[in-house]
Amino acid sequence: MIEIFKSILFGIVEGITEWLPISSTGHMILLDELVKLNVSHEFYKFFEVIIQFGAILAVIIIYFKKIFPWGFGKDKDDTKETLNLWGKILVACIPAAILGLLFDDFLDKYLYNGFTVALMLIIYGILFIIVENKNNRKVTTKSMYDITYKQALKVGIFQVLALIPGTSRSGATILGGLTLGMDRKTISNFTFILAIPVMAGASLLKLLKYILKVGFTFTHTELAVLIVGCLVSFIVSFVVIKALLRYIRKHDFKVFGYYRIALGIIVLLYFILK
Repeated sequence: MIEIFKSILFGIVEGITEWLPISSTGHMILLDELVKLNVSHEFYKFFEVIIQFGAILAVIIIYFKKIFPWGFGKDKDDTKETLNLWGKILVACIPAAILGLLFDDFLDKYLYNGFTVALMLIIYGILFIIVENKNNRKVTTKSMYDITYKQALKVGIFQVLALIPGTSRSGATILGGLTLGMDRKTISNFTFILAIPVMAGASLLKLLKYILKVGFTFTHTELAVLIVGCLVSFIVSFVVIKALLRYIRKHDFKVFGYYRIALGIIVLLYFILK
């Protein structure tokens, strides 16, 4: 039961931090330092990625009418527009997909540590505040359907930065979108939908590596931890995405910048004094 309660905690943290621009990986690394699951290292790395499936499912349900090309009263033009959106999503996936496949093991070995997380939390926290404080920032794109393929590729390049733990995938793409002239709602929606192929691909890659190394066998405890973690991640993600979309109607992202800086300092001090 203790491991189940721990998996609930991990699911809550994943569901909150995956969608807010505050780095889910950074929080998971810190949580793993404070609350250890009583499982093997291989299973934990697998669990850490697999609970993202719950978060992805929340996005699919919330945006299903927007991302499914047919039905829901859509005419030919609507279908074409939706398929065009998916084309932009796939273009945005290309940079991170290529570099992620090439450097996944390197990043796991050398950059998944407290110092890197703390540094990235602070740096991107400062960048969020700077970008939001720019009074002359021109907004040119107010719908994700109006995003150009060139803008989508540039967002994808920003997403590459999130390969460094502590950066935040949503944080990197949102920051990129803001600098490219998108309004907060547009880049947030695009970021959430972009997460579907990106996170699904990363999860499948980790799943394949786990199966090749350990096999597809789990104890009853491990299976329960996986199911509970995914379910909690799904529920929390659903609530958080809806809440964030309401929040950005009247607020900017500076609060997340301040939070990142504060957390980055705490993480840095934790690992220095550890």
